[in-house]
Amino acid sequence: MKLVTAIIKPFKLDDVRQALADVGVKGVTVTEVKGFGRQRGHTELYRGAEYVVDFLPKMKVEVAIDDELLEQVIEVICNTARTGKIGDGKIFVTPLEQVIRIRTGETGPEAV
Repeated sequence: MKLVTAIIKPFKLDDVRQALADVGVKGVTVTEVKGFGRQRGHTELYRGAEYVVDFLPKMKVEVAIDDELLEQVIEVICNTARTGKIGDGKIFVTPLEQVIRIRTGETGPEAV
């Protein structure tokens, strides 16, 4: 099993969620996060004063999946979240040693 973590632009969240549901992903965890990559933030003007926005708003989408869905999930996230502009985000894949559903005690792929 794998944990796929994607950092995406906020306005792409609904599209990514729907695309994941379409390929059979049953559960998604979403967190509002802030950060920066190569773009290093930007400068904005507010009430005549210029200030630097160091951390940009992003969405962190986490999906626990069985190994057989991995390539399909990565492809769906890439295709759906891509705008072609800087700051589209990243995808991280990490192995899951064990998953347990608290309510039933199920383990492994059945718990996902």
